[in-house]
Amino acid sequence: MNDRATLSKDEVRSLFEAYRAAGPGEQPALREQLVEQHIGLVEFLARRFRNRGEPLEDLVQVGTIGLLKAIERFDLEREVEFSTYATPTIVGELKRHFRDKGWAVRVPRRLQELHLELTKVVGHLGQDLGRSPTVPEIARSMGTAEETVLEGLEIAQAYNFTSLDAPIDTDDGGSTSFADQLGEDDEHLENLEYRASLAPEMAKLPDRERKILYLRFFKGLTQSEIAERLDISQMHVSRLLNRTLANLRHALEEE
Repeated sequence: MNDRATLSKDEVRSLFEAYRAAGPGEQPALREQLVEQHIGLVEFLARRFRNRGEPLEDLVQVGTIGLLKAIERFDLEREVEFSTYATPTIVGELKRHFRDKGWAVRVPRRLQELHLELTKVVGHLGQDLGRSPTVPEIARSMGTAEETVLEGLEIAQAYNFTSLDAPIDTDDGGSTSFADQLGEDDEHLENLEYRASLAPEMAKLPDRERKILYLRFFKGLTQSEIAERLDISQMHVSRLLNRTLANLRHALEEE
């Protein structure tokens, strides 16, 4: 927490003048004062990126790098406040962090930039065409070869693999993770093997029995609703359903 008193614009300017005129031995202390005076700006800007899976403390560290760059580059002759000058530099450092951090494997900068350009072009073309653009259409729009487009599409697979344990700040000030937001195991997946085994037997059923199974277990209709739709009695539906299920169960046990 920064307990140092906030300086006025004139005092900040005087501090910059002292920093520029100081020797190597005095500059670190003066630079630290400049950082402390503007760390609140860094924290404010870092919070704009807090929901991207990075801890706020890490984002503040990244933003502080941008602040240090701005301190070194700031020109006192320019008629602009330092905070105004530093803001795009800090934000740029944060964006660069996410751009580089988002790649699961180290990808050359040329290919990273290709991916970013490709993403923009595909988005614009998709809006104009009302569908996903083809590789030749993307290549023509970018003025490049189709092989280059394909290369960009392939390296996109290396982008944005995020750890399931990556923290996410919540609106109430707490923290969660991607893993905590995932759904539970789908119990229906446990029956997938059985469904695959039954598929050949289902194909052997008469059309009416197959339709009854579909209406009952996939559409969720009651036996009475099925009977009304097929124009048969509810009792007949019950007999057909029980017989069909018994045959399928027997076929599954034999397998």
